[in-house]
Amino acid sequence: MTFAVKPGRCENFPELTISGPERAGKDILLGELFDDYPKPDRPVDFVLAYKGNPVAIGLARYDSDRGGTQEDDRTGQYRDCATEILNYAKKHSLPLKVIFLNDGPGLLLGSMWRDYDKIENLCPDLIRVVTLRMIPERVTMKWLLSK
Repeated sequence: MTFAVKPGRCENFPELTISGPERAGKDILLGELFDDYPKPDRPVDFVLAYKGNPVAIGLARYDSDRGGTQEDDRTGQYRDCATEILNYAKKHSLPLKVIFLNDGPGLLLGSMWRDYDKIENLCPDLIRVVTLRMIPERVTMKWLLSK
């Protein structure tokens, strides 16, 4: 497996490396990370790795307060993406987690937060939806390295 972007250190978890674009750079394509990924053009925003092995795949988003169908489309796509990644991980016995890092005033909409909560509850041991402020309490090394 190769990383599309040179990994750097993860501020909250110094024992992990994080790969992903800085600012508006090119996303990581899962086909570049896993040779046999079924949808090789699946873009993700970051990958957390422990001792060179991926432990979490992440998508990051800043949600405005527009809501509406844009909100519904995104959460549906996120659900499908999480299912796809976790099915691949299960098939290949990989201990991968999925992190949806979302921030912005759009999350204050009750309907949007409920939609993200439904995604997390698909596999609560494998999926986390967080804001930047939630990371220290919701994304832990214990959770990341659990099988």
